[in-house]
Amino acid sequence: MSRLQQGVTYEQIQEWVQEKYGFHVTHLNIAKTKRKCGIIERKNYNLPKNEDSRSPETPKEKEEAIIEAFRHFGMI
Repeated sequence: MSRLQQGVTYEQIQEWVQEKYGFHVTHLNIAKTKRKCGIIERKNYNLPKNEDSRSPETPKEKEEAIIEAFRHFGMI
């Protein structure tokens, strides 16, 4: 079971990244990075109606900061 399921929230990840790197990451950035790292998320019922819909890519520096936050919180 990941620590996220044990109490680490997206807000805590956002705060940690803000304090350490000085920029803001969104919930979408965190969710996309979790999927990329293979971290299981709970079922999302707010899915796009069209499978071809696209969302913006997470910038590399933000993705790396989020991965570092995952390591900090023991998620990976």
